[in-house]
Amino acid sequence: MSEENNKDTFDNAKESVENAADKIGEGAKEAAGEIKEEWNQVTQSENKKMIAGILAIVIGSLGIHKFILGYTQEGILQIVITFVTCGIGGIIPLIEGIIYLTKSDEEFYQTYQVNKKGWF
Repeated sequence: MSEENNKDTFDNAKESVENAADKIGEGAKEAAGEIKEEWNQVTQSENKKMIAGILAIVIGSLGIHKFILGYTQEGILQIVITFVTCGIGGIIPLIEGIIYLTKSDEEFYQTYQVNKKGWF
């Protein structure tokens, strides 16, 4: 009977270890998926950073860089400012473009994609 108890204990321990291994495997897969998603967001924001920065410097008075970043109201406001000031409002996007391009990718992502900072 003692041998039978040992076998049951061994089988229970083996099953517990297998269950724990399965859970660890699932957790690792989930963590890998989250890391991949975060990496995709950062690399996507890097592309937006370059495009938005260059467009802000070159044709920023049209507000296209705002639309690329998903800031529709700010983009429309930039166009209105440009027309009202007869183009003098173009200094704002020039400054923004320089700021975009000088930020690190992570800082740009946090500031303009996560926190949705619309100006400067």
